[in-house]
Amino acid sequence: MNNRRFARTVGWLALAGLVAAALLAWYVNRQPASPFAQEAAASNEPALISRGEYVARLSDCVACHSLPGKAPFAGGLEMATPLGAIHATNITPDQGTGIGAYSLADFDRAVRHGVAPGGRRLYPAMPYPSYAKLSDDDVRALYAFFMHGVQPAKQPNIPSDIPWPLNMRWPIALWNGLFAPTATYAAKPSQDALWNRGAYIVQGPGHCGSCHTPRGLAFNEKALDESGAPFLAGALLDGWYAPSLRQDPNTGLGRWSEPEIVQFLKSGRNQHAVVYGSMTEAFNNSTQFMADDDLAAIARYLKSLPGDPQRDGTPWHYVTAEARPDSPGAHTYATRCASCHGLDGKGQPEWMPPLAGATSALTKEDASAINITLNGSQRIVAAGVPDAYRMPAFREQLTDAQIAEVLSFVRSSWGNSGGAVDAKAVAKLRGHTDPASSSPIILHMR
Repeated sequence: MNNRRFARTVGWLALAGLVAAALLAWYVNRQPASPFAQEAAASNEPALISRGEYVARLSDCVACHSLPGKAPFAGGLEMATPLGAIHATNITPDQGTGIGAYSLADFDRAVRHGVAPGGRRLYPAMPYPSYAKLSDDDVRALYAFFMHGVQPAKQPNIPSDIPWPLNMRWPIALWNGLFAPTATYAAKPSQDALWNRGAYIVQGPGHCGSCHTPRGLAFNEKALDESGAPFLAGALLDGWYAPSLRQDPNTGLGRWSEPEIVQFLKSGRNQHAVVYGSMTEAFNNSTQFMADDDLAAIARYLKSLPGDPQRDGTPWHYVTAEARPDSPGAHTYATRCASCHGLDGKGQPEWMPPLAGATSALTKEDASAINITLNGSQRIVAAGVPDAYRMPAFREQLTDAQIAEVLSFVRSSWGNSGGAVDAKAVAKLRGHTDPASSSPIILHMR
C-alpha cells in the first residue's frame, strides 16, 4: 500500500514537473505580440525616413552599433559586462549579416521587447526596457530609416565572450518578465505637452536611466520613471559615476536652470560643467542634434524630479577659507591644475569647468574624479568642430599617491565635501582603464 502511494506521489510530481517544464518552455520561447504583424515592407517615403533618422539620433543608436572609420551601424563595438564581453550587432539592412530580412514586426520585437527573430533573447545591454516606451509611429519611422536610409554592410557579427552556461539566453525571458515593461509611454493628463514630451524622450529613446539610474542585484534599473525615487538618482558605470539628474543641489541638477540644461545638451558645456566620460559620446552623437523644443522638454521634465536632501546633504556654497595651500596635494594642484581651473577653483566657466562645487567633488563616489585625472577627456565635437580644450591625462606624470592627494585637496576645498581619495582606488582604476583618445571621434549615420 505504501509503495503504491509512493508511486502515485512520484507520478503526480513527475506530471507536475512536466507541466511546469512545458509552461517554462512556452514562456521563454514565445514571441511578443506586435501591432505591425500585418505590415511587412518598410515605407520609402522621404519624410518618414527623415523622421526615423531623428529618432535614431534621439536613441543614440550610432554610439553602440558603429565603430570609427567603419560602415555606419555595422556593429562590432565590444561592451564589458559582469558576465563577459558582448559585441554590438550589425543593424544595417544587409540580408545576410544585418537586419535586412527583418519585417517591421521583427524589428519591433527586437527594439521594444529584446526578442530577435526565432525567439532569441537579446542581452539587456540593448536598452529595450527603455525603448519599450517608443510610440508605434516612431518605431515605424525608425524601421524606414534603417531599411532605406542606411547602406547595407556585409559584416558578420562577433559572438559574445560570455562562457557557458551563463551565455544561455532563455533565462533572459524570465528577467524580462520581472524587469522589462512592455507598454508604450502613456502621457500624464495632469502634465502639459512639454513635460510629457520630455518624459517620453528621457524614459524612452533617450534611455537616460541606462547610465543615471542605480541597478539592483539582477542588473536591473531600480526605477524606470519618476514614480520611483532611484530613477536618475546617479549610478556607477564603467569606471565613471553618472550623476543624479534630479534636483539634488550638490550631486544633481538642483543649481541648474532649464536654459542651462538646454545649453549643456546643445553645446556640451555651461557655467557649471563640461561633458566628459560617457556623456561625451552621448553629446557628440545625440543630444547636440536634438531639436530645441525637445531639449526644452527634457529640461522641463528633469527640473520636475525632486531631489533627496538626506542623500545629497547640505547644499553647497563657496567657502574661500577652506582652500588650504599647505595641505597635501595643494602644490600639485597649483602646478598642474590651477592654470585651467584657477587657484580659487572657479575655472573659466563654459570653457574650463569649475572644480568648486563640481558634482565630482561633492559626491561620495570618486570614480569620475579619478578616471578623468588618470585618463583625460575625450574631445567634444560640437557642430562638426573639435573642441580646442580637453582635460589631459596625468597617468604618466603623477603617481597613484599624488593623484589621490590632489583629488583629496580638491574634494575638501572651497566648500566641497566629497571626501578623501585613497591611492588604492586610483591604482585599481589605473589597471582597468585606458587613456582617452586625443583624436576627435566622429560617428556618421550615413
